[in-house]
Amino acid sequence: MSLEHDISEYLVTTYLPGTPAGDLDPSLDLFDSGVMSSLQLLQLIDWLRGRYRLPIEDLEISPASFRSVTAIRHFIEDARGTVPEDGEVAR
Repeated sequence: MSLEHDISEYLVTTYLPGTPAGDLDPSLDLFDSGVMSSLQLLQLIDWLRGRYRLPIEDLEISPASFRSVTAIRHFIEDARGTVPEDGEVAR
């Protein structure tokens, strides 16, 4: 399962019940579209910390890092120090 699919799966299960994960555009602005609020962002960050064992306390967190599934993927890859699945250099 790809990282973006895993993130999408969490988002639709938690915030958009009944929506297939594949229907969530990875570039959709999650805040402007109303999928997530600032409170839900905190829940997402907590999930990311546990799911991917990220040292959230040691990372620079910006709301821009969570605006879309793709941005969240880049955040995780940066936190892990890994190369993205598509071979691009992580932002």
